[in-house]
Parts: sequence; structure tokens; C-alpha cells
Amino acid sequence: MDADITVDSVESVTTRGGNTRYVLRDSEGREYSTFRPQIGEEAARFEGRRARIEFHEEERNGFHNVYLDAIHPAPEAPGAGSDTDAEEAAWNAAVEAAPWLLGKKEPEREVPPEELYERLEPFKSLVSRDIREHEEGSDDDDGDADAESREPERPAKKGRRQRKGS
Repeated sequence: MDADITVDSVESVTTRGGNTRYVLRDSEGREYSTFRPQIGEEAARFEGRRARIEFHEEERNGFHNVYLDAIHPAPEAPGAGSDTDAEEAAWNAAVEAAPWLLGKKEPEREVPPEELYERLEPFKSLVSRDIREHEEGSDDDDGDADAESREPERPAKKGRRQRKGS
């Protein structure tokens, strides 16, 4: 049988007979055992990560045993990381647009990191939101009718007070 799991821990236990048994516990508390060092050591490399495992179950002397036969990296879940991809693409766009967002292609002085972030982050947020809305709306045929009427949210600048009513 196969399963995609998150490996919580891998423990090696010496049996009464002197053999080493490796016990893999997944994030849901299930246990899988193996006596094969290669599989046990490979499983330990997946602690805290997702993995695809192959296993089989046996009833022996009234005990239900689940044996780990193989472990591999889990394939990426569909849609996993799409939010991260939107964020990454948005930051790339913001960095490429930085000269225009800062006002000049070649700055006269070095721009402090805080100021650079304050200038780029609102643009990144708009691009990221746009990408996510486009991905979510790609199934819709009617589009987003009120997208142009929305005013983008802009964070208040640090150290400046906003007037009431603005």
C-alpha cells in the first residue's frame, strides 16, 4: 500500500535479540516499522517533511504489525504553494519596478532598507492580490466587474500620523 504522510519522528530501538528496529511515526500518530537500516536511515532524513511511503500490514501472534517497505519524497499536492508562487512573482515584479517606484533609474543616494521596503511592499501586495484574483477567477467567465472601482489599500507610513477623515 502507498500513503502520502508527514513524518513526525523516526526512532531506532534495539530489540531483545539485538536487532535494530526503526519506528516511523507520522503526524497523525500512526507507526510504521522496519528492520532494514537503509530504509530506517532514509526515513530519518524525512523528519518534519512530507513523504510517500510504501508499507504492508501483517497479523502475527495476535499483533497487528505495519511494516515500512520504502520511503520517497511526496509529490507536490495540487495547488500547493500557489500562494507562495504569487508572493514570489509579486516580489520579482516589485524589484524589477523598483527604479520607477523610487523615482529614478540611478538613485542619488543609497536607499535604506526600511524605506525601500515601504516603497516596494504596497506595490508587491497589489500585484500579489491581482495574481491570486486572476487565478481564482480563471474559472469564472464574467470577470471581476468591480475590480476597477476598488481603491487599493495603502499602509500608513511609519512615524507619520494620519489626519482624521483621511
